[in-house]
Amino acid sequence: MKFAMCLEAEVTPKWTHARQMGVDHAVVLGPPEPQWRLHEYGRLLALKKKFEDAGLNLVAIEGMVPMDEMKYAGPGRDEQIELFCQIVRNMGALEIPVICYSWMVFFTWARTSTTTRGRGGALVTSYEHHLTSRAPGTDKLRITEEQLWETYAYFLRRVVPVAEKAGVRLALHPDDPPLSPVMGVSRIFGKPENYDRAMAMIESEANAICFCQANFGLMDSPARVPDMIRHYSDRIAFAHFRDVRGVASNFVETFHDEGHTDMFACMQAYRDIGFTGPIRPDHAPAMEGDPNIHPGYEALGRLFAIGYMRGLLEGVDKSRGNIG
Repeated sequence: MKFAMCLEAEVTPKWTHARQMGVDHAVVLGPPEPQWRLHEYGRLLALKKKFEDAGLNLVAIEGMVPMDEMKYAGPGRDEQIELFCQIVRNMGALEIPVICYSWMVFFTWARTSTTTRGRGGALVTSYEHHLTSRAPGTDKLRITEEQLWETYAYFLRRVVPVAEKAGVRLALHPDDPPLSPVMGVSRIFGKPENYDRAMAMIESEANAICFCQANFGLMDSPARVPDMIRHYSDRIAFAHFRDVRGVASNFVETFHDEGHTDMFACMQAYRDIGFTGPIRPDHAPAMEGDPNIHPGYEALGRLFAIGYMRGLLEGVDKSRGNIG
């Protein structure tokens, strides 16, 4: 598997941290804003070369691509899909193998706090569903689950053949939190059976999963996460290694070594399925010295996470006699 760091498109000290930790794969994350214009081949080429010049191989793109019109069948749906397809073609030409996307409409991950105190006073994110359920005015954002299934099927029919030809995998991220509705907005990818349905809609290597561990644990049971990794097996194109404590309606993010999931068993499962895709730490706490401007994506907590992941992997391999 390829340990990767999620990095902004602008060069920051986090880029240097990644190389100093021995991480040489990058995932670029950013808001879906027009200035990225990744459908223009030259702009994506320049972005890839920026990472390469810093010693990092760009292996996945997350966010950065406007998609809302596709999700609620807005007037710009077909135009957005064509731009998405052009980005996928450009990625194929530049050998960027994974694009991570979600089908959460109007907003993506939801939290009620980004300043909850965790271990030693570290800042973590948390979610309390009873607070978001009080949000007024959500009737203006109405969309049904049936409509989301219809728009998702339309998207797959248009995009999967393009991705297959380009050699790019479409990694579907689960709803975060895995509940429906959230602030009055319906969601469809918060249940394992709905993921099974999505994968069965088009049997293709291009139609794949971003296995975000904490979300899958909240969908079902933390004890089932390793089994779910084995269940989805080669449909997993990308993995987010993170953990929480609680249930979908009330949880807190944690350091990677203190959540409710057996992270060693998860690493064993990735080895069992022969996973070779990118895997990155996700939603790490902000530690003393982190500004918490980008909650979950600050530097110091992720330094801890990579070290922990390396230790887990070494333990798995040594237990199997794969290393000295």
